[in-house]
Amino acid sequence: MLKALSGGTFSRDLTASIVVFLVAMPLCMGIAVASGVPPEKGLITGIIGGIVVGLLAGSPLQVSGPAAGLAVIVFEIVREQGLSALGPILILAGAIQVVAGLLRVGGWFRAISPAVVHGMLAGIGVLIVVGQFHVLFDDKPLSSGLANLVAMPGQIFGLSNQDAATAFAIGLVTIGGMLGWEKIRPASMKLLPGALVGVVLATLVAFLFSLPVARVVVPESIVAAVTLPGEGLLQQLMNPTIITTAVAIAFIASAETLLSAAAVDRMHNGVRTNYNKELSAQGVGNLLCGVAGALPMTGVIVRSSANVQAGAKTRLSAIMHGFWILGFVALLPWLLREIPMAALAGILVVTGVRLVSLDHAKHLLHRYGPLPVVVWAATLIMVVATDLLTGVLVGIGLSLLELLPHARRLKLGVDDEQRGDTHELALHGTATFLTLPKLSAKLEAVPAERPVILNVERLLHIDHTCAEMVREWMDRRRGAGTSVELSGAAGRLRNLAA
Repeated sequence: MLKALSGGTFSRDLTASIVVFLVAMPLCMGIAVASGVPPEKGLITGIIGGIVVGLLAGSPLQVSGPAAGLAVIVFEIVREQGLSALGPILILAGAIQVVAGLLRVGGWFRAISPAVVHGMLAGIGVLIVVGQFHVLFDDKPLSSGLANLVAMPGQIFGLSNQDAATAFAIGLVTIGGMLGWEKIRPASMKLLPGALVGVVLATLVAFLFSLPVARVVVPESIVAAVTLPGEGLLQQLMNPTIITTAVAIAFIASAETLLSAAAVDRMHNGVRTNYNKELSAQGVGNLLCGVAGALPMTGVIVRSSANVQAGAKTRLSAIMHGFWILGFVALLPWLLREIPMAALAGILVVTGVRLVSLDHAKHLLHRYGPLPVVVWAATLIMVVATDLLTGVLVGIGLSLLELLPHARRLKLGVDDEQRGDTHELALHGTATFLTLPKLSAKLEAVPAERPVILNVERLLHIDHTCAEMVREWMDRRRGAGTSVELSGAAGRLRNLAA
């Protein structure tokens, strides 16, 4: 921390922290609304994610806060178990993450198939869109994704209701302002986020014309939003339903965080993520969110990518963005109360649509064939039709099918050899997600400045999870100016060389 303050990076981190703050504010409130809780709950999570997790994080440039990926599961918790159950669930989930980090299992979350993760995110995106569509009309989402989907035409036909039409118009202004700004913004203002422009524009329209739309409700003091656990905490922590839900949140939040961290690593050439340290830091953050009665958190790729693109160099940027949120909420709560609910819904509709990445499905089909696409589609459908955890488990189960043809030879060997200044790694056997942590550790152990020969001549098979990891590693090394030569790639292994 002292190094960050005394070096020449402070001004870059300061600028980046303001950009991330502007991105995070509307998303913190919008995700809280989508989760069925008051907006200030999301702001508390953003503050803890910035200040506390920023200090402890194993991924210095990743920014943590409430995530769209958990909004669906939190909505279900609040609807079925009540808001009071959220605190104990997060305390337990956070403790699980801390222990998992200390036991050094962080690397195993990277072994989850990209098809499962992107299918999960796509399913979440669909659920957010069909749920927040109703909030665009100042209405409330229904109890399930399918119910929301079926009720969508009724909202359109109900536009004869003047208040609903006014709210919908505000939502469209937000979406139009957000997308329009992203298309036309000049290079000198590329860091000004479209979500902020959309919300400000919609808020001004609603304020100037005194429109009768529902607005955000926040307390006078952020301290008043903190809800400490009640007397029956220990009894709640022993409840099987609470335990099961906590395990689900810990698993999903950890997977999303560590995959986001891997994506952030691909965006810069600085310090690499310590996955176990990041996992424990997230656990501390979620434990504190549970004590404060706030939303769960993950590492968030939208904020993290904004942080990297804005030129952040150290963890100080994430920490400062937490202080900016705290200062804004403490000093200007009246300004937040002018924001229309439909404006936040508009931002989340765009966010949800962007989570449904058909390009990733095409990428999987082009490089690895139909099975990963089937896994992606099945995960998406099950998340929408049932629930988040069921969808993920179905996806993981289907991804095991890729092991069946190689069930008798699942071992992977990695031989190291020095050839002058060149480091050769020879792979033999079968590389699957089961061996991904071992393979990843071997690749990352190669000194950054040395040319590398990756010999796959004796590699019998590599699944798409390992192939994606190896390709990302090669791209990162080459991007840093280090030579990486692939030797012996043929047939099905050519996707490594592409």
